[in-house]
Amino acid sequence: MTTVIFIHGTGVRPPHAETLYARVTASFAEAAPGLRVVPLDWGERYGARLAAGGASIPYDGAGATERDVEREEDDGTAAWERLYRAPEAELALAAARVPSGEIPPGAAFPDEEFRERLAELAARGEAVVPELGPGLGARAAALARSPLLAPAAEAVDPEALATLLARALVAAVIGAALAEDAPVIPDGATRDAAVDRVAQELGGAAPGAGRGLVGRLAARPVLRLGSRYAVRRRAALTGAAHPAAGDVLTFLVRGGPLRAALRELVASVEPPVVLLGHSLGGIIALDTLIEAPLPDVRLLVTVGSQGPFLYETGALPHLEHPQPLPAHVPAWLNIHDRRDLLGFAAAPLFPGRAEDIATDNRQPFPAAHSAYWTDPAVYRAVAERLP
Repeated sequence: MTTVIFIHGTGVRPPHAETLYARVTASFAEAAPGLRVVPLDWGERYGARLAAGGASIPYDGAGATERDVEREEDDGTAAWERLYRAPEAELALAAARVPSGEIPPGAAFPDEEFRERLAELAARGEAVVPELGPGLGARAAALARSPLLAPAAEAVDPEALATLLARALVAAVIGAALAEDAPVIPDGATRDAAVDRVAQELGGAAPGAGRGLVGRLAARPVLRLGSRYAVRRRAALTGAAHPAAGDVLTFLVRGGPLRAALRELVASVEPPVVLLGHSLGGIIALDTLIEAPLPDVRLLVTVGSQGPFLYETGALPHLEHPQPLPAHVPAWLNIHDRRDLLGFAAAPLFPGRAEDIATDNRQPFPAAHSAYWTDPAVYRAVAERLP
């Protein structure tokens, strides 16, 4: 029985590590029944820590700037990037439109029915779209109280409003997950399916209803708050994100104990073995295999990894460019998403030794870097090449 040793990436710590392992294990159970998945949980023991409690982080709250939004991409990725930062942005644009007409005497206000449906959605919570992750119930309850709901309901038709509200809710849930550095983010297909399901719960018609209006609204200027937000919260953000950058530096400078731990784990499991590494996990796997042979390892899989970039820049510890990949390194599958700025190609640097697969999980960066684990194409690619 083949054993896959899964090596997580930067910044992954409990309780997120357990969530990530559960997702990977469950997905492989569908793509390759009988496969055994064993995690190398290295973050707590070998990862970076702020030993002095963050004393090195300068912050005075000044210097924030604002930038105009970039051109909307055809598939809406840029719009989602904005929504993750400001989930009610599209709703605010709708609320600013001219009302569609006068309300007849005695008729209910257009927003009342939506507030009731949002309250019902809040009561059901995560059960509506469990694959989206936690937080939908609380977000729906908050949106039911939004002052933007009344003017938006007067300005657009009910089906379009159902889609706007659904996008706002889904963006709020994913945006919160990104803010918490969650290691698993829904891919674009999962996200869009969640929007359709929530929109129908709110009275929308067929999937995709109202998206024409949504597209027109999304194309209008929306203030990008990313730079100001980051500067204002530098201490908090650095405190949360320091493992990511620190983990890379720690491994590159003092990676010996972690490479030894991986070797011990390989020796303890049933062969044949596949090393599956995400981000820094791919660097750990690649560098360990380069350092010395591991005969039981028959396949290396790197996902969203910077190993090829480190090699090309001379920063990979045990292989300096242009030295060739040692003959004892097994077959290498390298998966990267075209929007993942932290994923690099290996085949141009190692022709005939590494195979690249470019995926598209339809998420903007940085969500694209964590969305691999909900993308069925990733698991299929690995399953097709198992020894």
